[in-house]
Amino acid sequence: MSDNNLPTLALLGNPNCGKSSIFNILTGLRQKVGNFPGVTVDKKVGITKLADQSVRVIDFPGTYSLYPTSKDESIIINTFSNPFDQNYPDVVVYVADVTKLEPQMLLLTQILDLNLPVVLALNMTDLAEETNLAFDEEKLRQELGIPVVAVSGRREENFDKLKEAVFQVYKGINHLDQSHNTFYKLSENEKHIAKEINSVIGSENDYRSLIVAHHYKDINFLEGTQKSQIEEIVNKFEYNDLRGQIDETMARYNRFTPIVKSAVRKSNEEARSFTDKVDRVLTHKIAGPIIFFGLMFLVFHAIFSWSSYPMDGIEWMFAEAGTFLKSNLPDAWYTSLLADGVISGLGGVLVFIPQIAILFLLISLLEEIGYMSRAVFMFDNIMQKFGLNGRSIVALISGGACAVPAVMATRTISNWKERLITIMVTPLISCSARIPVYTLLIAFTVPPIMIGGFINAQALMFMGLYLLGIIGALLSAVIFKLILKTEEHSFLMIELPPYRKPNIKNVLLTVREKVEAFIFQAGKVIMIISILLWFLASYGPGQQMDQAREEAIELAQARNLNEDETEDLIASKQIENSYAGFFGKAIEPSIEPLGFNWQIGIAIITSFAAREVFVGTMATIYSIASKEDDEVTIRNKLVKATDPETGEKVYTVATSVSLLLFYVFAMQCMSTLAVVKRETKSWKWPTIQFFFMGALAYLSSLIAYQLLS
Repeated sequence: MSDNNLPTLALLGNPNCGKSSIFNILTGLRQKVGNFPGVTVDKKVGITKLADQSVRVIDFPGTYSLYPTSKDESIIINTFSNPFDQNYPDVVVYVADVTKLEPQMLLLTQILDLNLPVVLALNMTDLAEETNLAFDEEKLRQELGIPVVAVSGRREENFDKLKEAVFQVYKGINHLDQSHNTFYKLSENEKHIAKEINSVIGSENDYRSLIVAHHYKDINFLEGTQKSQIEEIVNKFEYNDLRGQIDETMARYNRFTPIVKSAVRKSNEEARSFTDKVDRVLTHKIAGPIIFFGLMFLVFHAIFSWSSYPMDGIEWMFAEAGTFLKSNLPDAWYTSLLADGVISGLGGVLVFIPQIAILFLLISLLEEIGYMSRAVFMFDNIMQKFGLNGRSIVALISGGACAVPAVMATRTISNWKERLITIMVTPLISCSARIPVYTLLIAFTVPPIMIGGFINAQALMFMGLYLLGIIGALLSAVIFKLILKTEEHSFLMIELPPYRKPNIKNVLLTVREKVEAFIFQAGKVIMIISILLWFLASYGPGQQMDQAREEAIELAQARNLNEDETEDLIASKQIENSYAGFFGKAIEPSIEPLGFNWQIGIAIITSFAAREVFVGTMATIYSIASKEDDEVTIRNKLVKATDPETGEKVYTVATSVSLLLFYVFAMQCMSTLAVVKRETKSWKWPTIQFFFMGALAYLSSLIAYQLLS
């Protein structure tokens, strides 16, 4: 049986309710990330066992009600208004933070009025204990008419009870018919509207038809004729959907507020004030930003300091693998392909896995603790000055990992102008794919010394590059703010969750997911690029390669070079006359003012597929262009690289700084361009983005090289 044929369990709840923790506990490693059909919203799907029944679990985006304000939230409407949707659930687990239950009842009662089988999972019970908050599960069960199970995602408590309750509801043992006990009583006008819409969409649930009346213009499964019919019905009864939404919300609060007050006793002020006390410092208008940037510096310092030993180990492993292949396989083209193309190219990127894992580990910890939502709140006023809003900081910080999910994260920004500006400037934030390039080139510009005995100079340079990208993003946002015009106004609405201990299992699953995505996405590109580069660097047009060999031998004899020096000269001349060499030399005049030679030109072009390919490209080129000891790492090979005409080092401080600036600002990621096109539904914006970032990169590199050389 395929996953799609399994019964479906939907996880629903407000943002920050701990829903993702419960999803991870239920599914473990049996989960994958895809997209909801027809949209770019992530869909996390996994498998769990209920008794002897395998069930497909879908973690739906967090939302506050059935009146969505973002694309993520609109998924709920398109799914739950259509019983024939492939993701329509057989049973719902509604996850609610028991410490903040009242506002989370709005969506729960709406789902109940759709007459879906529901189990209420009261999460954060460990936090309730810490804050002396008491709650009555039985009272809630009686008032709501559904099973209620208290769980702790952090402690992984009572999940057997939760599964048993869900299984019973799925089998119809413990699901009460809510049709006689709806939480919102439709007005007479709404009843007439629902009755007529029922006949149009074939529904038997009045509340579902009322939701369709609210959202019919944006519901995907409705055909054009159905939308026209519904519009006639809405106009016929002069239905004011905004007024209806307000009336429904107020009526629901009047109904469930007494239930919550009777079942939950508030914690004492002293216990609840811990978060407030911490927030007075962490969100202070002066101390807050200083602490934020201090934390970011610690993150970048850890990326360098903690990763050195595992990186050295991975480098050694790939160097040994290349040597082993060349020592044990025949001297043939396929040996060169494996050792100089595949192994060298992959090794040049996979060596940076420790740094990327550390980055995601620390960012995930900050998210779990509850600090990242404070960053959103803290920077909202600042972001507004640049044409952004507080939610933009989430995308900008996410851009430090990867621009693709960061651009997709802008869907939570409802204001069109602010969302577009965030999309346009987010790729200027240095992503994890730039880490290999930065790490490689920083070594040529800054010595590995400690400033003041405890500050790593290279880490300081690394953070400086990130800050430069942030400054570039903010200044670019100002320009777009002045160019783009809109009448929309936006307001930040965000809940600041209490500080809590991180769920280490959640953190590790997040790190695993992100690192695997980096390995496999980059690995596919690098494998293709490395093989292509190996071919382009190993072969040339006509008899050029043979002639280059003969010329090199004559030149070596004239200079009285030894055997190793002769082999190096032959390899250098041959790659210069290869397909790659001709291609690189064709663009060399345009990049020479930046301090780049034709080898760097090849790497820049290939890295438009993905920035991290730069290192793999240089590894491939220098593995082929040099026949010295194969155990010499790519970093050492680049250190020794010299211009064959002048004998000067290729990677001088001026060239390295110029190249660093180019990679800070250039749009070199086809995946990001593709997702920008998808999110903006136009090639106009990714085209503008590509050229304005390219111009910024070229000019900054040109100025830096001319000043430093």
